[in-house]
Amino acid sequence: MTLPSVPLQRAAAQQDLRFAFYGRVSTEDNQDPAASRAWQLRRARGLVEPKGGVIVAEYFDVDKSRSIPWARRPRASALVEALKSPARGFDAVVVGEPHRAFYGNQYSLTFPLFEHFGVPLWVPEVGGPIDPANEAHDMIMGVFGGLSKGERNRIKIRVRSAMAAITATEGRYLGGRPPYGYELVDAGPHPNPAKAAEGKRLRRLVPHPAYSLVVKWIFAQFIGGRGIFDIAEDLTRQGVPSPSAADPTRNRHRVQIAWSKSAVRVIITNPRYTGRQVWNKQRKDEVLLDVDDVALGHTTKLRWNDRDQWVWSERQAHQPLVSVEDFQRAQAVLARRGHGPATHKPHRTRRPYAFRGCLLCGYCDRRMQGNWNNDQAYSRCRFPAEYALANKIAHPKVVYLREAEIIGDIDAWLTTAFSPARIKSTIEAMTEQADDAENTAITQLRKRLATCDQRLSQYRAALNAGADAVHVATWINETEQERARLECELGSVPPSHKVSSHGLEELLNWTGELAHAVVHAHPQDKAQLYTELGLTMTYYPEKKSWKPRWSRLPHVQMVCVRGGT
Repeated sequence: MTLPSVPLQRAAAQQDLRFAFYGRVSTEDNQDPAASRAWQLRRARGLVEPKGGVIVAEYFDVDKSRSIPWARRPRASALVEALKSPARGFDAVVVGEPHRAFYGNQYSLTFPLFEHFGVPLWVPEVGGPIDPANEAHDMIMGVFGGLSKGERNRIKIRVRSAMAAITATEGRYLGGRPPYGYELVDAGPHPNPAKAAEGKRLRRLVPHPAYSLVVKWIFAQFIGGRGIFDIAEDLTRQGVPSPSAADPTRNRHRVQIAWSKSAVRVIITNPRYTGRQVWNKQRKDEVLLDVDDVALGHTTKLRWNDRDQWVWSERQAHQPLVSVEDFQRAQAVLARRGHGPATHKPHRTRRPYAFRGCLLCGYCDRRMQGNWNNDQAYSRCRFPAEYALANKIAHPKVVYLREAEIIGDIDAWLTTAFSPARIKSTIEAMTEQADDAENTAITQLRKRLATCDQRLSQYRAALNAGADAVHVATWINETEQERARLECELGSVPPSHKVSSHGLEELLNWTGELAHAVVHAHPQDKAQLYTELGLTMTYYPEKKSWKPRWSRLPHVQMVCVRGGT
C-alpha cells in the first residue's frame, strides 16, 4: 500500500479544520449588530473556507467597547474558557476584524493563551494563522491594536470638539434629561440632511407651566435666607412633586414623594436656569479597575470639571427662569455658608464612640450615627417627619440614645455571656446565627444562578424557534454577564472555618477574660472588641430595650487596652 505524501496529509488535515469565530460590535445605537456580525463573519469565512476550513462555533459580543479587556467581555471570556477544554469542539479561532477584537496591548495579553493551549489564531491581515515566531506577524498585530486605540481617541476628540462648538455658537440642546422646571418641545428638523431623512428632529427647552414656578420660588427663598434643608421640608410638606415624582423614570430607585437636600442644591447650582446652554460640566475618566492587575483594564468614572472648563452658549438658548444676577447671588450665598471666613479649631483627637457602627435603630433598621453633645457620646437617628410619612414609617424626628445609659448593661451582658456557666449556650447561639447568615447568602446566590440558567434555556429555545437573533444574542450576553458576576460573588463567600467545641470553648474563655478587662477600658478599645466579635445591637426606643446579635463567629486578636492587655 502506498502512503500519501506529506503535502497531501497536510491538505487532508486542513480540510477537516474546524473554526470558532469571534467578533464584536460596540453599541446598538451607532451600529446594527446583525449587519456588523454578517460582514465580520463573511470576512472570516472568506479566509478559512478556501483553505478547507469550516466555522462551527460563534462568539460575538454585542454592546461592548473595544477598550474592555477580553476577560470582561462575556463572549470573549467564554471563548477563552473554551480554549482550556480538550473537548472544545474546534481546532482554531478566526477573527474577522482585528480592529474590533484587539485594542491597545490586548493582543499581547491574549495571544499567549492561544499559544499555550495550542489553538491557532487566524486573521485576514496575515492571510492565515499567526506565527508566534514571526516578528512581522507580531508587529502587524501590535500596529492594529495601536490603530484601534488611536481611532477611538480620534472619535472622542472629534465628538467633543463638535459638541463644544455647537453649544457655544448655536446653544443647541444636545440631549439628556431636561432640568426640573423645563420640558422638551419640537424645534424643527435636524440640520444634518442624513439624520433629517431618518426623521430625527431637534428639541428645545421650554418652561413647565407648574414646575418652573417651583424653581423660581426655590431661588427666591434661598436668596432670602432660608436653608436648603428647610426648603426641602417645606416643599415636601406642601405636597409639591419632587424631581423624581415629576419624572418617575428618572430615578426609579428613589422615594418619589419627599424632597431631598441634594435635589434643592442641584437646582440652585444649575446654570441652565439662566437661559444659557451649558456643556462639559462633567467628564468621563478612565481609571484602572485594579491597580494590582493592569490587564483587567479601566472603568469609567464621572467627575465634575472646574467651572472654567464649562462651555457656555454665546447667547440665550431658551427662556430663563432666573436672572444671571440672582443666580450669581445664590452661588455667593451658598459659598458663604459652606466656606465662610471663620476659622475652626481642629479637634485634638477623633472623638471615640464605643458603639461605632454596631447600633441600629429599631424603627427603620438604619445604623445610628455618633453625635457628641455636652461632652458626652450619643447615638442618634435623624428622620424628618416628611420623610417618615413618605416612607410610611412611624418614626420620631430624632431618636437619641446616650452611650452612658446602656454601656454598663452591655458590658455586664458581655461578661455574663462569656462566663463559664454560659459558655455552652453562647457557643450554640453564635454558631447558629453565623451559619444562618452564611447559608442565607449562599442560598440566595444559588437561586439567582438557577434563574439565570433558566433564562438562558428559554432564550436558546426562542432562538431555535426562529426569534430575532440580534435581540436574543443581546439577552444571552446580558444574562451570561450577570451569571459570571454571581459566580464571582459565590466564589468570594468566605468558607466557614469550623472550630471544634473544645477549641471554641478555650477561645471564648480567653475572650471572656478580655471582656472583663475591657469593662473599664477606653471607648475606642470597646468598639474594637465589639467589631471583632461581630456584635450588632438593635435599640428599641419605645421599649427602652436593645437586642444583641452575633453576625459571625469571633475572629479574636490581641487588643491593646490602655492599662493592660
